[in-house]
Amino acid sequence: MKKDIHPKDYRFVVFKDMSNGYAFVTKSTVKTKDTIEWEDGKEYPLVKLEISHTSHPFFTGKMKLIDTAGRVDKFKSRYQKHLDKAHNK
Repeated sequence: MKKDIHPKDYRFVVFKDMSNGYAFVTKSTVKTKDTIEWEDGKEYPLVKLEISHTSHPFFTGKMKLIDTAGRVDKFKSRYQKHLDKAHNK
């Protein structure tokens, strides 16, 4: 194995699923500017997640479409003229 390839600056970080509010603390080297006060009263770096195991359809069994930043609407508007041509034939 190669020596000195793994990071050494691990620290406790809070990861928060922004779709449902679920949060957990683990050690990580991820860099972030956001912070949050945790249940123990200490302040930790915060990483905001769009999806986690508590909101992912595979784990929840529920099919839920999460549209972040209007991606679905943007896609539909971009290809609407192609859909209209297909329906008019």
